[in-house]
Amino acid sequence: MSTNIRKSLLDLIFSGAYMKRWNDKLRPIELVEVDKQAHKMIVAWLLFMVNTRDMDEETRLEVGRRVVEGGMFDYLYRLVITDIKPPVFYRIKENPEDYKKLSAWVLGKLKPKLAPLGVEFWQRLTEWLMEPEDLDLPRRILSASHLYASYYEFRLIKGINPPGFDMADIEQSFIDRLTALSADVDGVTGLLSGLDDDSDDVLGNLAALCGHLRFQQRWSQTPRVPETSVLGHMFVVAAFSWFFSMEVDACRLRLQNNFFGGLFHDLPELLTRDIISPVKQSAPEIADLIRNYEERETERVVLGPLRKGGYADVADRLEFFLGTEIGSEFKACAFVDGEIRHVSSEELAAAYNEDRFDPKDGELLKMCDRLSAFIEAYAAIKNGISADQLHSAVWRIRAEYEDIPEVAGVQIGAVLADFD
Repeated sequence: MSTNIRKSLLDLIFSGAYMKRWNDKLRPIELVEVDKQAHKMIVAWLLFMVNTRDMDEETRLEVGRRVVEGGMFDYLYRLVITDIKPPVFYRIKENPEDYKKLSAWVLGKLKPKLAPLGVEFWQRLTEWLMEPEDLDLPRRILSASHLYASYYEFRLIKGINPPGFDMADIEQSFIDRLTALSADVDGVTGLLSGLDDDSDDVLGNLAALCGHLRFQQRWSQTPRVPETSVLGHMFVVAAFSWFFSMEVDACRLRLQNNFFGGLFHDLPELLTRDIISPVKQSAPEIADLIRNYEERETERVVLGPLRKGGYADVADRLEFFLGTEIGSEFKACAFVDGEIRHVSSEELAAAYNEDRFDPKDGELLKMCDRLSAFIEAYAAIKNGISADQLHSAVWRIRAEYEDIPEVAGVQIGAVLADFD
């Protein structure tokens, strides 16, 4: 099997790590696009869970598909229009003809990298970008999530910027638009209240807490350009997982599970920080100690409060993404005979690649995690940072897959060969 996922597409996804946000304002830390996109999609998942509780499975599957796919399409759009400031973009969007002209130009820029993914994919992308006026539930969820994640960033910079330069207008615009969406998207009011220190809204508190992952830098002892946070890394892994899942013809629920599995795979690092792989792998007992601590703290800080606050379904799904029942987020699993079971990648592809089995890849997620680390190190070297740790990481990850050219149906050998 050949792969249509090439270096150009992977580089495009990763390029959000270079895109600085709020770059006309004073910033206490660098705010970049991949961090915002990760936070946006975490919030989108929370709103999806809340707003689809009473739907039948088929409708829920379709809403979930459009939330993930629409979120990725919006990100690809954003990567192209990076130099257009939001107020200007919103003015363009108010005029349908101007917006269609801009979108046609964006599609022209994206086509060389995305056309290999097939005619159906390109048609869905085109329809999503060219027809934004269809404000169905997935679009409203994504709009609320986008506004929330941007408003969260605004609150980080608000206190250190001078009161002028339209700061009050920007904040009021966020509040007005989120308040308007709260009328028909359940959970938005709670998200807003969760931004306050004394909030008792469990979902809002979790959404705000997840935003803290942008403060945790990866490779903290190694200089890099660009630097990446745990939050941004989670989004890159999710995006890679989604594209590779399409490559292997994953069913709708497997696609969603792989995306959100990638998006949440490092959630416990809210509580443990980014422990580097050599420490985790130094001895089996150390790895077990770290995992036991992560599980205990995740239960205490995240899962327990969700259950007590009436969100047991959200807690259960997070446990599924984190692989709690089967021992690792990087093990493939499926719902078989009334329970979640660990299965091999081959079994999952051959026997359980149907929505009714609730399948989630493990080895594919692990590969995407390693591929993201590889590109982080590779990009830093290409940008002139010649640290031994970076060269070692690139060599080690290449060697890891040298004798394993295919993982979960993905030709990882061909992918890595693009990075010469």
